[in-house]
Amino acid sequence: MNIGVSESTTTVRPGISKGGLFRTAQGVSLAFTFVLLTSLFLLWGFCNGMIDILNKHFQDTLHINKEQSGLVQAANYLAYFLMAVPAGFIAKKFGYKGGILLGLSLIAAGAFWFIPAVKIGTYSAFLLGLFVIAAGMTCLETIANPYATVLGSPEAGPTRINIAQTLNGAGWILGPIVGGHFVFASAGGANANGGLTTPYMGIGCFVVLLLITFAFSPVPELHVEDESRRSQTQNDIKPTRGQQVAIAIVLAMVCGLLYFFIAPILGLIWTLLQLNEALFQPVKIILLIGAYALSFLVVSRNWDMFRRKHFTLGIGAQFLYVAAQTGIFSFCVNYVLENDPGVTRLQASRWLGGIGFVLFMVGRMCGSAVISQFKPHRVLVAYSAINVGLVAVTMGGGKTGMYAMFASFFFMSIGFPTIFALGIRGLGEHTKLGSSLIVMSIVGGAIAAPFMGHIADLHSMRTGFVVPLVCFVFVALYGLTWARLIRQDSSPLT
Repeated sequence: MNIGVSESTTTVRPGISKGGLFRTAQGVSLAFTFVLLTSLFLLWGFCNGMIDILNKHFQDTLHINKEQSGLVQAANYLAYFLMAVPAGFIAKKFGYKGGILLGLSLIAAGAFWFIPAVKIGTYSAFLLGLFVIAAGMTCLETIANPYATVLGSPEAGPTRINIAQTLNGAGWILGPIVGGHFVFASAGGANANGGLTTPYMGIGCFVVLLLITFAFSPVPELHVEDESRRSQTQNDIKPTRGQQVAIAIVLAMVCGLLYFFIAPILGLIWTLLQLNEALFQPVKIILLIGAYALSFLVVSRNWDMFRRKHFTLGIGAQFLYVAAQTGIFSFCVNYVLENDPGVTRLQASRWLGGIGFVLFMVGRMCGSAVISQFKPHRVLVAYSAINVGLVAVTMGGGKTGMYAMFASFFFMSIGFPTIFALGIRGLGEHTKLGSSLIVMSIVGGAIAAPFMGHIADLHSMRTGFVVPLVCFVFVALYGLTWARLIRQDSSPLT
């Protein structure tokens, strides 16, 4: 691997295996930059861990059902869906550092908003704060994930991102433990949501410190060269007429599927905000047509990227993985309470942090070691297949089901970073846009939580776990076919 270095940029070229885990081929150490970067992973892990205890909290304090409480995740992940592509363009125009500073600013604003939100006391006020925080996290994830993969040799990219995501796992652990201490220990009545003020004020202050640190620290620009073996005359590839027809059909199917899941969520939001019901249908149609037209335009203008099946299927795999992860995380507390009535809400939230997320972080640590020794796509297949079995046992309920559910935290841990690294492998100049689209697929989390909640309201919480089971099946299939896909995508065009 050759790495060309200029004053402000580094270009990572795949090919010759030189460099190291945190060192360029020319011997430049990027270890400090990587350590600084991992603080961002810790931050959004903590914020996400906090979110997963809010479902049960708002069910009790605002007297909403499980399906409505799923809007907590919907607000969070819809922000990813809406902000991911803009975040990619921001990173492309202002660089990694500019995007990081914007993301941190949004998180600080959303965190401090919880102070007046507690006084307002409405569900919509809390959802607004979560949405703004998630918009900031989108900027950070769009930048930090691909950045971690290029802070050294390309071959070690999956290992680096799994190491960084280990800190993310630590944040997931601390989130429900720290948050649960304040949230579930607060008094009932009019001040039932008062416990939200302290943890979110703490997040805001921590983010301000990070803002100052990043503002005065070097964040070098890094560029990965394209691995696709094409001629220089093929740099501006456009889809043929037949391919455009295929794109139109596939996007119609994708938009239709997303509409099927997102329309009920939009309906819940519409009712929550008490908007004019007569405008609901026209707004849905306008949004659907707009999303379809914009998607067609983006795909057609970036066909050289979308033609690579390992990338496009990586978006789908990440969508389904995040759906599975979010569903399990979100309703872990509900599942425990349903299967062990003697457990309190506070105890269940501590189990989520002290058992579930500890296993998740340990899984990331072990996964980093395993992936450094075995091919990442094969590890993804093995871990996903194990999770299919564990979630099937979880659907059986009881203590055994509860043990299986917690075990799934360990084996799902490597999913997001591994799929991310496999999906953006060799995208070259398309890396930032490609990363933003894979981050956008996190919207799968917005769909899974309300859908699982709906099934739980109709049947039982354990029945709702059929959603992550199906998702893990498809993730395993992606890992199984990835090696063949990357070979095809690296072949010269004909």
